[in-house]
Amino acid sequence: MIRQDALESLPVREALPGLAGALDAHGTSVLVAPPGTGKTTLVPLVLAGLWGAGPARRVLVAEPRRIAARAAARRMAWLLGERAGGSVGFTVRGERVVGPETRVEVVTTGVLLQRLQRDQELAGVDVVMLDECHERHLDADTAAAFLWDVRETLRPDLRLVAASATTDAQGWARLLGDAPVVEARGTAHPVDVVWAPPPRAVRPPHGMRVDPALLTHVAAVVRRALAERDGDVLVFLPGVGEIARVTGLLGGLAGVDVLQVHGRAPAAVQDAVLSPGERRRVVLATSVAESSLTVPGVRVVVDSGLAREPRVDHARGLSALATVRASRAAGRQRAGRAGREAPGAVYRCWAEAEDGRLPSFPSPEIKVADLTAFALQAACWGDPDASGLALLDAPPDGAMAAARDVLAAIGAVRPDGRPTERGTRLTRLGLHPRLGRALMDAAPRVGPGLAAEVVALLSEEPPRDYGDDLAAALRAARRGGDGYAARWRTEVRRLRRAASEPGGTAPGSAAEGGRAASASEGTGADADAGDGSGAVPAAGIGAEERAAGVVVALAFPERVARAEGGSYLMAGGTRAELGAASALRGTEWIAVAVADRPVGRGHARVLLGAAVDEDVARWAAGALAERREEVHWAGGDVVARRVERLGAVELTARPLTDADPSLVRAALLDGLRREGFGLLRWPAGAAVLRQRLAFLHARRGAPWPDVSDEALHARVDEWLEPELSRARNRAGLARIDAGQALGRLLPWASGDAARLDELAPERITVPSGSAIRIDWSDPERPVLAVKLQEMFGLQESPTVAGVPLLVHLLSPAGRPAAVTADLASFWREGYQQVRAELRGRYPRHPWPEDPASARPTRHTNARLRR
Repeated sequence: MIRQDALESLPVREALPGLAGALDAHGTSVLVAPPGTGKTTLVPLVLAGLWGAGPARRVLVAEPRRIAARAAARRMAWLLGERAGGSVGFTVRGERVVGPETRVEVVTTGVLLQRLQRDQELAGVDVVMLDECHERHLDADTAAAFLWDVRETLRPDLRLVAASATTDAQGWARLLGDAPVVEARGTAHPVDVVWAPPPRAVRPPHGMRVDPALLTHVAAVVRRALAERDGDVLVFLPGVGEIARVTGLLGGLAGVDVLQVHGRAPAAVQDAVLSPGERRRVVLATSVAESSLTVPGVRVVVDSGLAREPRVDHARGLSALATVRASRAAGRQRAGRAGREAPGAVYRCWAEAEDGRLPSFPSPEIKVADLTAFALQAACWGDPDASGLALLDAPPDGAMAAARDVLAAIGAVRPDGRPTERGTRLTRLGLHPRLGRALMDAAPRVGPGLAAEVVALLSEEPPRDYGDDLAAALRAARRGGDGYAARWRTEVRRLRRAASEPGGTAPGSAAEGGRAASASEGTGADADAGDGSGAVPAAGIGAEERAAGVVVALAFPERVARAEGGSYLMAGGTRAELGAASALRGTEWIAVAVADRPVGRGHARVLLGAAVDEDVARWAAGALAERREEVHWAGGDVVARRVERLGAVELTARPLTDADPSLVRAALLDGLRREGFGLLRWPAGAAVLRQRLAFLHARRGAPWPDVSDEALHARVDEWLEPELSRARNRAGLARIDAGQALGRLLPWASGDAARLDELAPERITVPSGSAIRIDWSDPERPVLAVKLQEMFGLQESPTVAGVPLLVHLLSPAGRPAAVTADLASFWREGYQQVRAELRGRYPRHPWPEDPASARPTRHTNARLRR
C-alpha cells in the first residue's frame, strides 16, 4: 500500500511541476533541493510514473556510494508499500536486486559507467538522475560528461537531471546545455551554532592521522550535547577508525544506543540507523550522512570538522585518502541535519575565528585524485585526452600523463592512447585498472580463486586489526564474521567469475605463456594454483603468501621493495619502513599495497604488504629491469660498474674496467662540481694567477677571463683539455697542473696577455728595493704588506691597473702597525702616533720625524751606519 501521507509531506513536491516543465522543454534540468526534502526518493518515483499522473518511464538514479544506493532504493520501495526488487530496485558492485517490473533502478556511479561503456545508448532507459552531484566525485563527473555526450550524439530523447543539495548549480546548468535550474525549498528549522573548540591546541591532520586528543574532545562534546539538548545526536567523523575510537570513548552511556553508519557497517546496522529508534541514539557517521542519507530523530549535530579526500603523491607513487579540514559547504550540510525535523543545534569542534579560513567547497576529485581509472574510461569512450568531454574541471596535465604511463605499462592503451582489447575488458571488471591487471595476470599463476581473494582484499582495504601482512589478512577474512568479511566474500565470488572468463590475458601481459589453473569453488587456496612461469617460489612461502605477493607485485610493480639499511627501497625509488610489530619484518623482498607518509618522516610507512621472492619481483616488475654501465662520482672518486637494476633497486654490480671515456669524463666533471677545482694540482703561483686574473676581470673586463667556478665549468673544454679526457680517476685530476691550464685562458690573441705582469704583477718593488709579493685574495682591493721603514720617502700609495693598493704597514717584527690606502695622508696624520708607540719598543730601527723625506731601508740603525 502506497504511503500517501509520507509522500505528500515531502517538501520537494512544490518543485515537481517546474521540474516536469523543464524536462519537457529542454530535456535537462538541475534540481537544487536541501537534504531531507525528498529529492532522492520522491523525484524518481514521479519521473517513473510510479506516483502521480505522469507516463510510465524507466529511470536510473546514480548515487556516489553503495550505502546510499541501497538506502534510497529501500526507502522508495517502502514508500510504495513494496520491497526492493519490485517497482524499485538497486545494483551495486557485487549485488543486484531488481525484477522484471522494476522501473526505478538505483545504481552507483561506478556501475553506471560500466553500463555506459557496454551500451552507450542506455537502451530502455528514459531518464537518468545524477544525485548528490555537488560532492564532485570523479565517477559522477565522468558519468555526467558521458551522458551529455550520449544525449548530444545518440539519444536526444534521453532526459538528464543533475540533483544537488547546494545552491552552487550554475556550473552544472552550463554543462548540461544551459539547463533550467529548479529549486525546492526545504522545511529547515532554526539551528543554533555552538562553537566548542578543544581546550588545548591539537595537531592538524596529516595523511590519515587524526590527533587522539581531538577525538577525546569530540566524545566529551557528545556527552555535553546529550546533557544540554534533547533528541538524537549525529556525529560527523572522517573515517571508520575514528568512529571506532569515539565509540570506545562513549562506553557506559546510560539509556543511549551508540550506532555507526559508514560503508563498512553491516546492512542490519545501516537499516537500524535509517529507522526511528526506541531509545535515544548517538549516531557516528562519515560524510555519507551529510546529504546521501537521512537519519530520523536527529536534533543535535556534533561536527569534528574533518573529512577524507583522495590524494595522490606522484613523486612517491602513493595514493590514498587524506584527512583534511571539511569545507564550509560541508559544514552547512552537516548543520542542516539538526534542523530537518525541528529546531536543533550544531556543536562545532573548532573556534569561530577559524571558520572563515576553511575552504569554501570540497576539492573536486578530478583535481586531486589518481586519474588512472578516469584516463582508461576516457580512452575507451574514444577521447583519450578527455579534451572533448564536458567536464566542470579539466584534469591536470601531470596527473593525466602519469595515468597514461600506468595504462601503457599494463597494456591497456596503445601508443596513440586508444584502448587495447585488454583495456576494454579492464573497464568492465569494476576495479581500478591496476587491480584488474593483477586479477587477469595473476589468475594463470596462482589460480583464479586465490587471485580473486587477494584482489578483493585490495579493492576494499581490510580493517587495520587484520594486520599489515596481506596473507594474514586473507586468512582473517576467510574466518571473519564481520561486515567486511561478508562483503569480501561477495566480491570474491564476483571476481572469480570475472577471472575465469576467457580472454583474461593479452599479448604482452605478464601471464602470457603460463598455463591456466582451474578455479576452486571455495574461497580457500586453489589446489592447483600452478605457476607456469618456471620460477621456483622461495622456501617457506605458502600458497596464500605467494598469491598475495604475486597480486600486489602485479598491481604495483614500482612498489616491489628490497630490504636495505633498515628500511625497504621500492623499485620506484621511495623508501618505506615497516611497523615495529610487523609480521613482514625479516623478509628480504616485499610488495607494498598500501602506504602513507607519517608526520615528520622522510620515508613512507607500509600499512599493507606481502612477502615476495626475487623471482616474483623480477617477473612482475620486469618492465623496470635494466642492465647498464654506470659511471659516476661517488665517495670522492670515479666509480665505474656494470649494474643490473629493478628500477631503483640494485640487484647486482660488477667493476667496469673498460668504461666509456665520455662517461668517465662526465663523472670527473661532476666530481669537480661537487668538490671544487681543489682536486687539481695547484703549484706555487697557480692560485695567485687565478686571483690576479679575477682582479683584472673585475677591473678591466674583457678580454681578461672570468675565472669564477661557474665560468670555469662553462669553459672547461678550453682550459682543461686535453688533460681532462686523459684522466680516469681522482688521481688523474691531481696530476693536472691548474696554473698551466689557466694560462690557456689568457688573452693571447689580442696581445693583452703580455701585459699581465704590468697590470697585475705578482710582486711590486718598494722604495727600499725589496720586491714584495701582493696579496690578490680580494680582487676588489689587493693588499701590500710591507715593513713601515721600507716605504720611507714614498709620497703616494702604489697602484696596480690604476687601483691603489691597500698598504698594511708592519712593525720591524712583521706585526701590523697601520693600514692605509693613502700613504701621503698617513705620513702627515698617522705616522707620529705609530712612531710614539713603537720607537721605544724597537729602538734599533730608524724612526725619523719626517718619513716623507727619509731614506727607505730594511735594515737597523747599526747596519745603516756601516
